[in-house]
Amino acid sequence: MLPGNGTQFSGFVLLGFSEKPGQEPLIFGCFLFMYVITVFGNLLIILAVSIDAHLHTPMYFFLSNLSFSDICFTSTIVPKTLVNILTQSKVITYGDCMTQMFFFILFAGLDVYLLTAMAYDRFVAICHPLHYMVIMNPRLCRLLVLGSWVTNILNSFLQIALTLQMSFCAPYEVPHFFCEEKIMVQLACSDTFSNDIGVYFGVVLLGGGPLPAILYSYSKIVISVCGISSAQGKYKAFSTCASHLSVISLFYCSGLGVYLGYAVSNNSMTTSIASVMYTVITPMLNPFIYSLRNKDIKAGLKKVFGVAV
Repeated sequence: MLPGNGTQFSGFVLLGFSEKPGQEPLIFGCFLFMYVITVFGNLLIILAVSIDAHLHTPMYFFLSNLSFSDICFTSTIVPKTLVNILTQSKVITYGDCMTQMFFFILFAGLDVYLLTAMAYDRFVAICHPLHYMVIMNPRLCRLLVLGSWVTNILNSFLQIALTLQMSFCAPYEVPHFFCEEKIMVQLACSDTFSNDIGVYFGVVLLGGGPLPAILYSYSKIVISVCGISSAQGKYKAFSTCASHLSVISLFYCSGLGVYLGYAVSNNSMTTSIASVMYTVITPMLNPFIYSLRNKDIKAGLKKVFGVAV
């Protein structure tokens, strides 16, 4: 629903970095650099997994899907931010705002579910190694990815449907650099009870199931690894989980920090800067985390560039 007070409505104004307009060229350069690195790095991961037959395993299947999700996740936000800085216009239309919110919810949730699937994959690989290929068969892997897409598409439609029922009143200023659901609910001048319930439902959907599943998987992994007698065996087992644990820690800690920031701070600049961590920096770092100490990915990347392995 459009504004509720009869004022001429042309769109929302994104105020994310407006407190320091003199730094806009620096912000533009940083965002452009991080976006290019994110797209290029994750695209290389996808190409490496596609080209190298040795990477046609469940773990790398989920990784390539995570890389694709990260590209889409960042592309939902950064290009519009770059255009606004370049044109010195902070306006985003109502339709663009709702579209951005839909895909932000979709790909953020998809990241969570893919990370959960990867945690399950590591659990099976370490705790049930003899049955790994039987359990983690191609059909199950495809179903896990498909289920992640379907669940998060339905959740995104639900959240947007509830948001479309809200009315917004002038001055239509969004204290952020993109249309984030929780902030949009706070800006509404109509009753938001159903939207608040929707937000809590989304939090439960993304945290109530995936996070306990990840914690359970890694608790079992730790118990299993502690039962290995040799130090080399323990190191090898933990090393296969190190990259995934790093990505999970980055994603959840940064996301949790942002939402805790909403509760303790009303400073839009602080919230916007904190949001950059999990919307831009984390997707940019994922390819580096998964490739720097991973011999299989390095070999795959060499094949992408035509280097003899």
